[in-house]
Amino acid sequence: MDLLAPERIFLGLGSVPVELLTKYGNRHGLIAGATGTGKTVTLQVLAEGFVSRGVPVFMADVKGDLAGMSQPGGGKPKLEERAKLIGLDPYTYSGFPTVFWDLFGEQGHRIRTTISEMGPLLLSRLLDLNDIQEGVLNLAFKIADDNGMLLLDLKDLRAMLQHVAEHADEITTLYGNVAPATVGAIQRALLVLEQQGAEEFFGEPALDLKDLMRTSFDGKGIVNILAADKLMQSPRLYSTFLLWLLSELFEDLPEVGDLDKPKLVFFFDEAHLLFADAPTALVQKIEQVVRLIRSKGIGIFFISQNPMDIPESVLSQLGNRVQHALRAFTPKDQKDVRATAENFRANPDFDTAEAILNLGVGEALVSLLEDKGIPSIVQKTLIRPPASRLGPLTPEERQTVLGGSPVSGKYEETIDRESAFEVLKVRAEAATLQAEEAQKNKEFQVQYERQQKQAEHQAEVDARQEAKSERQPARRSDTMLESLTKSVLRSAGSQVGRQLIRGVLGGLFRGR
Repeated sequence: MDLLAPERIFLGLGSVPVELLTKYGNRHGLIAGATGTGKTVTLQVLAEGFVSRGVPVFMADVKGDLAGMSQPGGGKPKLEERAKLIGLDPYTYSGFPTVFWDLFGEQGHRIRTTISEMGPLLLSRLLDLNDIQEGVLNLAFKIADDNGMLLLDLKDLRAMLQHVAEHADEITTLYGNVAPATVGAIQRALLVLEQQGAEEFFGEPALDLKDLMRTSFDGKGIVNILAADKLMQSPRLYSTFLLWLLSELFEDLPEVGDLDKPKLVFFFDEAHLLFADAPTALVQKIEQVVRLIRSKGIGIFFISQNPMDIPESVLSQLGNRVQHALRAFTPKDQKDVRATAENFRANPDFDTAEAILNLGVGEALVSLLEDKGIPSIVQKTLIRPPASRLGPLTPEERQTVLGGSPVSGKYEETIDRESAFEVLKVRAEAATLQAEEAQKNKEFQVQYERQQKQAEHQAEVDARQEAKSERQPARRSDTMLESLTKSVLRSAGSQVGRQLIRGVLGGLFRGR
């Protein structure tokens, strides 16, 4: 068998070789099975097949063991024994070109998006808002758009919500009712999100989707691995991020129709988290993306323990299926196994439901799309071992891969350009300055009016005094000599004194 045939990917051996046609890689798929049954090996084998044919892949590394795809495999006797059983002897090992990503920037290049790109629908799910709170969040986005204000990070959204609360009366008239208590509830939800580390996710530079669709110098696709071990501690953030990424690919990529191979294959591990407690509107959006994104050349493979965790409307869109063993200890489990078996095209050689319960590690029931897009008869398949390492990297190996990354230095530094926070801050400062000026003007006016009243009062007093003086009879001015005489006479206290004065005065007048 040709392991490098460009038009098909060898997945394993059943009664016949089981191969995925690359032209149907964008018809999506499902890898399901209980813990420890071999889902990770199947995922890795499929990813290697696409990458070897020049198709980049994106996957979330939930347990930390997918990072080994960057290194050659080997050293696992059970996998080497399986390769011999399948007929791959000798089996060659190789690593694949890999780029590591991390929302927190710890184990890979930082991934960011903006609040505006996330949008109110996904953000409402991330914040777990009710319908009323989601309506107010939509209103905040609308006001930002109408006023040309960018919502880039969480501080922008906080500032916009504060603006909405402070101008609730005015906004209610233009956009609809806004209750300050509702805004407060959204702010509290944002605080919880920040405590989960989501603040690092929002901002710039935002992820350029072209960086996920690179190929290496030798024509292989790039393996994009998202470090998700820490991210899984916030499952709502994990699922919302991956759904956002799918939505961005759907909106940005052009229609290309049917291709010989996909442009990108997306592996969605722990897919049940995407649908847990998801509102109807969100499930409908997921169904729309899954149904239409294949025309953009994107393939999606969901990985989950139980296929029944995925809504039927989405499950029906998945043409390629790999089912590892399931456990059935309860009536519900048994019902799920029967329902799973009914989704396969029956093989007359065995009972599908019974086979699901008896599969060994590394075995799976596989049904892939054949020519004309028809599902093949289900095959009991021994999955081939991967060529790359099945397991984690050492810190030194990870740093070596990061050092040779084609996007090294592009996403490490945060850019904080003018956005809603800065605009509203300037407006608030201007309003504060205006209020201070208004207060000063008011105080000056009060002081001016007080001075005016005092001046008017004084003028009235002066006018009254002048009027009073004008009513008194005019008197002839005394000569200096008469004034002196009157003063002396007033000071004379006895008859003798008056006589002496007359004598003096008589002498003076006679001398004239």
